[in-house]
Amino acid sequence: MAIQIVMDHSGDSRHPFSPNDAQELAKAERRFYELTNIGFTAAVRTGPDQVSQIRSFDPSAEETIFFPRLVGG
Repeated sequence: MAIQIVMDHSGDSRHPFSPNDAQELAKAERRFYELTNIGFTAAVRTGPDQVSQIRSFDPSAEETIFFPRLVGG
């Protein structure tokens, strides 16, 4: 079971999906591109306390985390 974690101003939302279910996988891929197209940064865990930014959907990733765009000023 894989999961997409979306961070936002209220905390996070979790969206588990099965990479073996074509319908769930398609929904997860749509969510990935919807979020990254509106400015979220996507990252996957690469090891203990390590993450790497990704720019395309990785169906083999066990955990993808989405961070909202930070606004400075």
